Amino acid sequence: MRQTVSYDVFSPAPGSARPGNRHPDHAFSVSDHALPGSAQKRGRQLCLIFFVCIIMALILSGCGKKGSAGKAGAGKESAESSVSAGAGTAGSAGSASTGTDTGISSGDESTSSEKEEVSIGLCFDSFVIERWLRDRDVFTATAQELGAKVNVQNANGDVEEQISQIRYLIDRGVDVIVVIAIDGEKLQEVVKEAKDKGILVVSYDRLIKNAGTDLYISFDNEMVGTMMGEALCEALPDGGEVFEILGSESDNNVAQVRQGFEKAIEGSGITITHQAYCQNWLPEIAAEEVSKGLQENGDRVDGVMCGNDGLAGQAIRVLTEHRLAGRVPVTGQDGDLSACQRIVEGTQTMTVYKNVVDEARIAAKLSVALARGENITGEDALIPVPETISDGTYDIPYYGIAPVAVTADNMDSVIIDSGFHLREDVYMNVQGKK
Repeated sequence: MRQTVSYDVFSPAPGSARPGNRHPDHAFSVSDHALPGSAQKRGRQLCLIFFVCIIMALILSGCGKKGSAGKAGAGKESAESSVSAGAGTAGSAGSASTGTDTGISSGDESTSSEKEEVSIGLCFDSFVIERWLRDRDVFTATAQELGAKVNVQNANGDVEEQISQIRYLIDRGVDVIVVIAIDGEKLQEVVKEAKDKGILVVSYDRLIKNAGTDLYISFDNEMVGTMMGEALCEALPDGGEVFEILGSESDNNVAQVRQGFEKAIEGSGITITHQAYCQNWLPEIAAEEVSKGLQENGDRVDGVMCGNDGLAGQAIRVLTEHRLAGRVPVTGQDGDLSACQRIVEGTQTMTVYKNVVDEARIAAKLSVALARGENITGEDALIPVPETISDGTYDIPYYGIAPVAVTADNMDSVIIDSGFHLREDVYMNVQGKK
């Protein structure tokens, strides 16, 4: 008798449960009513073997697909890693070679290796002034993008410590030393030591006098003073008595700012009734001097010129104690966040915004260019420095950046639109302006 074995996924065997109530173990049902005796038994065995083979085939097929997918995924991941690495390399090369002001071009592997050997020392006066932290971060980031290493030193306002730190950098054999001088009159000897060792020196923001540094980059400091003077002249059209609270006397910029300020108020009816310097730009000295000036003048003052925003903040604190804040115009410089907040609140009249991000970025690029032997004064330089300035003895290359006077009227267009500060931070304390 012919044996018939049928495989039906959906039809139950006689006596089994109906579809939908099938036992969960019955993935397949067998119709075996045609199999007599031992044939039925052999049929069940053949079915079992057949099903086992199918299940194993399915399992092996799934593993194979999974393995293939894993390999494909791994291949894709590897390809993506290669693309990312390539993009990073391209990005680095782009940072070094694109743009008209980098002064850096990409080259072969040996050139790239040489570029990585550029070493720059960056010597700060201190971080008392808010802006120096931003200068540090932008300078180091830009220099590192160009393949240079930066060694940052902070003298905490001590000129002897700054001299010691410069000598340390000389011993380290750096290519360029960038200095924010504490005292521009006391660094000539150590600058000469650096130059004798073939190390280039950059005067950053403050001129080192009579030293013949290889570059001076700063803002037009006399113009800064002029803008302060013009602001007080506008606020006091009938003249008045003002205090002149200057920065550190050893800072060459202070003399330039003072010169610009005093020229601007000539013939305006404004007279200076109290003048003081704040050693190392310490804000607490400004508070002491404004208090002293008020005491000497019977609490009378019509305006206060402050050398920077840190000094202005302390001057305004004292004016607040005398119920004069907001009634007496106060000037500053640097565009500190706290100063911008005071301007929109009405207690500070203006600040002079100096784009320190541009200054730091350009200084870093020029320092790297100098380290690599590029001529920064030629017309074909990618960042040309055609001007010179006298340091008292030598005419040295000078890169000047124009400052901008900021009031409540142009706060948004100058400070916020440029991204220097966020709108919500500037207007934090002004209702309806955030």
